[in-house]
Amino acid sequence: MSDVTRLVLIRHGEARAALDRVVAGERGCSGLSDTGRLQARLLRDRLARTGEVVADVLASSTLPRAIETAEIVAPVLTGSMGQRPEMVRDCDLCELHPGECDTLGWDEYGERYGVDMLARPFEPMSPGGESLAEFNLRVGRALTALADAHEGRSVVVACHGGVVMGSMRCFLGLPAMPSPAVDLLVTNTSLTEWERCQGKWRLVRYNDAAHLAATEDGP
Repeated sequence: MSDVTRLVLIRHGEARAALDRVVAGERGCSGLSDTGRLQARLLRDRLARTGEVVADVLASSTLPRAIETAEIVAPVLTGSMGQRPEMVRDCDLCELHPGECDTLGWDEYGERYGVDMLARPFEPMSPGGESLAEFNLRVGRALTALADAHEGRSVVVACHGGVVMGSMRCFLGLPAMPSPAVDLLVTNTSLTEWERCQGKWRLVRYNDAAHLAATEDGP
């Protein structure tokens, strides 16, 4: 077994809910848009061509947009011994749980709740949902648990922009609460790669979306 554990985080392709401007938790998520599926196929083709990503395990959140992204790239992924990756789905890898506002249009959300989560990071997005502080804690725990469960292996994770940003806060020791003046760009289907050796995390690459550069349907 290798003494290096790798996590490769893939943000899902463009979501249909993003075009429809609806809050997209478990009920509101309707999977990928046509552009999102194209983005995922472009990533799949890149990985098939380069072989740059090893996947002993392929994990995804339980939201349809992440599951669909994982299913598109899965056929070209192999593990360190040439085997098909083990498949895992975990709700703790989901985007922030919105609560009762799930499925609302964003304009209606603003009228009913309108929580400024950067200004009020300990207040849930809506009743029954998570606060930003709770979400960041969940992400740190989930990614650490995933690495611990598959120590010495390479894990690919189809997840969400918030999870990628949460990995930066957790593994780089950044402030838990994001600054309104800082925007960590996470492009759809981009790769963010981490490796852990002797208990220390190293960022290998961040927001790598080179496969989208050759198409007008990129970011």
